[in-house]
Amino acid sequence: MQKRKPKLAMKSNMVEFYDTTLRDGSQAEGVAFSVEDKLIIIEALDKLGIRYIEGGYPGSNPKDIEFFKRAKGLALENAMVVPFGSTRYPTFSPESDPNLSALLDTGARTVTIFGKSWRLHATDVLRVTAEENLELIESSVRYLVENGREVIYDAEHFFDGYADDAAYALETLRAAAAGGAKCLVLCDTNGGRLPLEIQEGIRMAMAAVALPIGIHAHNDAGMGTANSVLAIQAGANHVQGTFNGYGERCGNANLASIIPTIQLKLGVKCLSDAQLQALTSVSRLISELANLPHDERQPYVGHSAFAHKGGLHTDAIRKNRLTYEHIVPEQVGNAQRILVSEQAGRGTIIKKIEKEYPNYDKNSPQVQTLFKRLKEAEREGYQYEAAEASFELLTHKVFNGYDSFFEPGGFRVIIEQFSDYAMRSEATVKVTTPDGLTAHTAADGDGPVNALDTALRKALEQFYPALQTVRLIDYKVRVLDTKAGTGSKVRVLIEASDGERSWRTVGVSENIISASCEALIDSFEYKLYTDKRLAESVVC
Repeated sequence: MQKRKPKLAMKSNMVEFYDTTLRDGSQAEGVAFSVEDKLIIIEALDKLGIRYIEGGYPGSNPKDIEFFKRAKGLALENAMVVPFGSTRYPTFSPESDPNLSALLDTGARTVTIFGKSWRLHATDVLRVTAEENLELIESSVRYLVENGREVIYDAEHFFDGYADDAAYALETLRAAAAGGAKCLVLCDTNGGRLPLEIQEGIRMAMAAVALPIGIHAHNDAGMGTANSVLAIQAGANHVQGTFNGYGERCGNANLASIIPTIQLKLGVKCLSDAQLQALTSVSRLISELANLPHDERQPYVGHSAFAHKGGLHTDAIRKNRLTYEHIVPEQVGNAQRILVSEQAGRGTIIKKIEKEYPNYDKNSPQVQTLFKRLKEAEREGYQYEAAEASFELLTHKVFNGYDSFFEPGGFRVIIEQFSDYAMRSEATVKVTTPDGLTAHTAADGDGPVNALDTALRKALEQFYPALQTVRLIDYKVRVLDTKAGTGSKVRVLIEASDGERSWRTVGVSENIISASCEALIDSFEYKLYTDKRLAESVVC
């Protein structure tokens, strides 16, 4: 007998996903996104089908100011970039409040502000009376609405406030509703509330105000994702979270778990099948750009989520995958792995390359060769989720017998420190073209990677002037084996641009300069490869 899915009390058959990785997630220890990182993540989340993407505090620092200016130029299909701020300061009127003005200055149609739901925070943090706090909330929301904005109101510390004084916590929601808010989001800001408390709070809020209700949960008691799902079951239809659970202290509710649970377990279809299949790659992309190891035991999107090793499990899974898998891994872009034989995963490769190579199946020799190469590279520490250019080059070499535009003949890097503590780096490289032409060049740089980049460029531009437009715009290093100390293998991720498009490449080695050189070579190679393909398509 098929199990019945839980009945929902939702006001609609859709759930809005609101991502706050770029704001709340970046408050996590060890997480910092550049403006370029943020723009890449927004485009990935937009394709995934996320409705709202919170970008940060628009008036808090120069980086966020630049980000909101550049975000205006993005051609998004599904998402809206949302600025975040607070209710007005008690000493300012709405018209003179710099925080509210910064929100309006972004030009965003939808903005999010938070206010105090807990009487303790009103009196002890804002230093206002409970009644004055209600006026702060209503007047702030009203001012933004009167200036043509939709307002998502985050009721900070709602569940703690509700436990302390339920009547007052609900009164703060009524104040936001009176101001014209479009959605009220109940926040478990300290992350310490239990599921049944969350459900009670959601139901009481729904009874108190006739507006859509959302949930914003933190994970300090390990309940963030569970509380979010239970809130949806109780009737909320807006859920906030971060990818991979990034966030302050113990993190936020994890959208990479919430999204598939809502769609596949509760039966609420919010994303297309193709969008859901991109979930794992988006999760890994964000890990790479955060410069953090991907949590491989993460539900749904971890490398180990559908891994089976030996014994009865392996035998059963080969006979019927439902025996030890709660969903079909490919639904979220992941793959089943039989760890003893490593025979699974070719279907994922087919999915990734089917647009360019549509006439191949899992048993094609090229697919098997690519699969083997990827597995070997994976064991060495390569990850291609955030290095699509390196993956495309590897695939083209396997399928088309692709010959490189140049062969590196070795390099040397010298680093010197002078008596005034100034540092100088010099790199020497040698490259040879397919027709036997050789260039042997040297260049100085601010650091060893910059010197190597300059020397490579100097050598290759003699044969390929188009490389003059290529610039390195981001550089990340990941230590792969922390137990090995300074002898650890590292993974280098490089992003480059020619002014019209950007791409990312990867290199791995125990030597950081060698890994950087590998990523640089792939980067130049990719530019030449794509230019050639573009020229051939124009001729055709």
